[in-house]
Amino acid sequence: MVNGQPGLVSQQHGVIVTVFAFDVAGDRIKHIWVVRDPEKRRRRTT
Repeated sequence: MVNGQPGLVSQQHGVIVTVFAFDVAGDRIKHIWVVRDPEKRRRRTT
């Protein structure tokens, strides 16, 4: 989960490089948010 939404975390050599969050309605994805800014990714907790 990313900010309460289904999400995906992409890592390279053990370092998070991209975080995706999906806004899902029914069986469809309505919006995809992508964060690559290192300052914003650093605040992520598991």
